Amino acid sequence: MASRNFYLQLIFSVILITLTALLLAWSIVNRWYFTLGLTAILIIAQVHALIRFINRTNRKIAYFFDAIRNEDFTLRFPEKVTIKSFKELNQSLNRVNGLIQEVHLQLQIREQYYQEILKQASIGIMTFNENGHILFSNPTLEKLLNYSPLNHIKQLAQVDEGLYEVFRSFKPFERRLFQLTNEREQNQLALKSTPLELDGQSLLLVVVQDIHEELDEKETESWVRLIRVLTHEIMNTITPIASISDSIIKYYSKQGKQVALEDLDQTQIKNTLKGLEVIKEQGSSLMDFVQSYRSMLNVPEPNKAIVKGSKLLEKIHVLMSSKLGQETDFQVSCDPVNLEFFIDEKQISQVLINLSKNALQSVKEIENGTVRLLAGEDGDGNKIIQVVDNGPGIPADLIDEIFVPFFTTKTEGTGIGLSLSRRVVQLHGGSLKVHSIPHQETVFKLTFA
Repeated sequence: MASRNFYLQLIFSVILITLTALLLAWSIVNRWYFTLGLTAILIIAQVHALIRFINRTNRKIAYFFDAIRNEDFTLRFPEKVTIKSFKELNQSLNRVNGLIQEVHLQLQIREQYYQEILKQASIGIMTFNENGHILFSNPTLEKLLNYSPLNHIKQLAQVDEGLYEVFRSFKPFERRLFQLTNEREQNQLALKSTPLELDGQSLLLVVVQDIHEELDEKETESWVRLIRVLTHEIMNTITPIASISDSIIKYYSKQGKQVALEDLDQTQIKNTLKGLEVIKEQGSSLMDFVQSYRSMLNVPEPNKAIVKGSKLLEKIHVLMSSKLGQETDFQVSCDPVNLEFFIDEKQISQVLINLSKNALQSVKEIENGTVRLLAGEDGDGNKIIQVVDNGPGIPADLIDEIFVPFFTTKTEGTGIGLSLSRRVVQLHGGSLKVHSIPHQETVFKLTFA
């Protein structure tokens, strides 16, 4: 409504100026000098009034936007004016000002709400720009680093020089682990970065979490699993030795006295020899068990070189061909075909052979058993190799146990293969993970950065 009255007055003023201009022209043609002078004065007055009218409106709108930009919502335009268009314009500006003020208050409340959430978060949060200026850091981060206030990442050098180097060289979507040691305690920090764009400025959001307790829990859990398996294996070996030794002792000792040789019969001597043979076998098994443990601890550092993925997979395919059953299909695929890995070919080949053997054994008894060996890249640009089979799979209650040394569900084998394979991949700076849907698909995935 305000804009309508404004336009009507503007149109009226323009028409009036036009008519006056025509009268001025008519006076010049007819040489009506008195009318000419009067008309000239009139047209100057009308133009001045029009400019003043427009400037008053523009000035009000300019004041309005300046106040909004400066977050000054106290500006009020008078609504009791004689000119109707100005009255309606002032009312409209005051209404818009009230709405913007209400939205601004709501945004402030929401911002305070989010700020409080960030302050109470149990993980450290920091944002800094390309120049290293810290725009935000919550109390949890300052407590973790034992430093406050944080204004620039250079201050981190006073906490730990290595920590400053980590933040200085941080790249978007990067993950780091850092052990922070101070006079109070030792913290294992997990850091993750995410890029942000705010008001045309590139920022880096870094989340910092102390995972010391989680690592302690995982370490304790790993020890419990390992000790449980070790205890099981050792007890299975020692129990027969103890039982047979006790039986043999009874042959040669009665009521605490040694039995004379002439009192022994042939059956007791034969049983003694058999018992000693069993003790020897169990002792050898225990020695093999210990040797397997030593082999896992003494994995040599990888001797890395550039290896073509297609060549590596074809080599495994040739080695596995002799172990294929009549109903088993073994496939290899490398995409892209020119994919290359920086690895120790012998070590990774042994890992793939071990995983392929396990996969072939799992599909041996099923119809249309298929094992696929796939090399490629994931969404993060990491190079991967997957061993996929459609066998019975791994039950959910055992999937966390299969990488524990000496744990096995087979009737033969030491249970060292998977744990040794994972150790080899870890020495390459990668990871070995498993995903299994029983009777559908089981995937062992090797990831290399």
